[in-house]
Amino acid sequence: MSEKIQPFRISIPQADLDDLNERLRRTRWANELPSDQRGNGQQHGPIPPGWEYGVPVDYVRELLDYWAHGFDWRVQEARLNAYPQFITEIDGQTIHFAHLKSKNPDALPLILTHGWPNTFAEYLGLVDELTDDFHLVIPSLPGFGFSGATREKGWDAQRTARAWAELMRRLGYERYGVTGNDAGAIVAPLLGRVDPAGVVAVHVNQIFSFPTGDPAEFEGLSPEDFQYLQFLQSFVEHSVHDKLQQAQPQTIAHALADSPAGQLAWSGQLFGNSLHREDILTNVSIYWFTNTGASSARFYYENHHAQQPKEPTTVPLGLASFAYDFRPLRRFAERDHQNIVSWNEYDRGSHWATHDAPDLLAADIKQFFSKTV
Repeated sequence: MSEKIQPFRISIPQADLDDLNERLRRTRWANELPSDQRGNGQQHGPIPPGWEYGVPVDYVRELLDYWAHGFDWRVQEARLNAYPQFITEIDGQTIHFAHLKSKNPDALPLILTHGWPNTFAEYLGLVDELTDDFHLVIPSLPGFGFSGATREKGWDAQRTARAWAELMRRLGYERYGVTGNDAGAIVAPLLGRVDPAGVVAVHVNQIFSFPTGDPAEFEGLSPEDFQYLQFLQSFVEHSVHDKLQQAQPQTIAHALADSPAGQLAWSGQLFGNSLHREDILTNVSIYWFTNTGASSARFYYENHHAQQPKEPTTVPLGLASFAYDFRPLRRFAERDHQNIVSWNEYDRGSHWATHDAPDLLAADIKQFFSKTV
């Protein structure tokens, strides 16, 4: 296996752009109930009014119209290419990553892992805030975007964590920090497990610790904690992508590979209006051009069927929890992670805090590692 690291530039063939535009022009719209039949107009946990049956046609139509007539992929391609990018092969899989070195040679290396349906672009907006303090490594998850489709089974979060440890070794980083959001918040603590000698601390936006069902776990919970539990339940019930991609990723993959409107709606269920339309369409375009809807969905299947570690993590762990996101209960988090050293909850920001609360997130990352390392 070659350990060669090669420069990479995004260059989507014009034929692919022309094909996309033709498909957008010929979109056949789904039918749906009249607006007064779709809900009562009230917010239900993470479900916006009018979204009770799923992503509405109006949401998709508006974004797709802009995709066809206002969005300029070449502008976004140039923006992304302004960040130095590379590819290497690890464990038989192409791994794509951005690598930005700090002017401070003694800066801490930091690997940042995106979530679904986001891409490596999720963290690019934090680069200016973080490069004074960190050397940044921002990879694309295996099977996502420019890492390309996975070609064999077993690419779950644990295997990804092992690949990240190898990537940091190849880059010459013996000690480094880890941060992640969404899927990245699953990979990050696992990286602390597989490379305890290298990982100095782990920072995440979510801690996915759930009740086991044991009645004793609920004893002594405050009314506020029970409200958190209700939100947690609604968050899980709303996660249609989790259930389908865990169960039958190949089923949804046919629609994602053939219909840009389908890819847009599938991504829109989590993006909603938390991102600017340019950012939504940049991410959706990356999945479309790389045809990684199927392989990114398989990531959920692999995680669902993987054997999970039973012992709590021991690496120092920090949480930045945002107002309109999954809100963990500390009782359950401490059951799974015995060395939580920072826990901050914010009154704004969503699941995509890199976009709607970047100042809070960047400050939290910097203060956490400055105190931990």
